[in-house]
Amino acid sequence: MEDPLKRLLEAEARAQGIIDAASADRQRILDEALAAARDAEARFETGRADLRAPFLKEARGRAEQSVAELSRKYEERQRSLRDMATRHEQEAVDAALAFLLDPKL
Repeated sequence: MEDPLKRLLEAEARAQGIIDAASADRQRILDEALAAARDAEARFETGRADLRAPFLKEARGRAEQSVAELSRKYEERQRSLRDMATRHEQEAVDAALAFLLDPKL
């Protein structure tokens, strides 16, 4: 009777050894996977600036183009207003003089 009990205890010890080895392998695999994920994340963070650079360059170019267009329109409007003011200046002087000389108008 001792022999089957002894074999059973040895089998249990071997089974526990297999379980411990599998647990150690599982933990090693998890640690390696976490390290790989951290490395990938670090590489991504490092390369993120390189990924964003073309988009930022394009956005900056569009912004500069918009500013140039708005500046051009503003200058055109200013020039137009100055031209109108110059054209209507004499009319305004004449109308003011006529009003001062003949308030009935």
